[in-house]
Amino acid sequence: MAEKRRLTRRGQERRKRLLAYATAQFASNGFHHTSVADIVDGVGVGKGVFYWYFESKDELLIEILRESLRDLRTTQAAAIAHADDPLARLEAGIRASLGWSANNPEIIRLVMFGWSEEQFAEPLRRGRDIVIADSARLIEQAADLGQIMDGNPVMMALAVRAVIDSLAQEYALANGDVDPEMVETAVRVCLRGLQG
Repeated sequence: MAEKRRLTRRGQERRKRLLAYATAQFASNGFHHTSVADIVDGVGVGKGVFYWYFESKDELLIEILRESLRDLRTTQAAAIAHADDPLARLEAGIRASLGWSANNPEIIRLVMFGWSEEQFAEPLRRGRDIVIADSARLIEQAADLGQIMDGNPVMMALAVRAVIDSLAQEYALANGDVDPEMVETAVRVCLRGLQG
């Protein structure tokens, strides 16, 4: 991975433009059908600029996936910050995850692709493990308070994640068009499932 460079405001903006344009191109044309030349031509910079920020096209996609995970976790943290108890935090986190997924169908398509290629699956696994650990802590706290049934918190977190991931894929296929009833159903299924 390229060394972290201190970027000027202009450099940060140029990097963001490369990430945003590549995200759109990878999601619409496919990763393998999008070249570095396509990306730099679309942004209006030279290849040297691209390679200043990223060592390769693979590294670029990995960075898109990493930044997306950071954005998702920031969204979740903001959503659960004011919830009173673990069960309320779980519900707020589920809603935030579903809302984020609905608002980022291109990223979800890239995640779906990433799982099919080993060089991208490993960073996705690390990110998933962080999200599962966060959820498992909340589930354990809710169980300790008697809000949900006892059980293996990691397995329960995986089950909740499976519901969220499945719906996120539906959102991606529908280009982010979300039925609010779908969100409510998912929240009820997850919470009632945890409550036993």
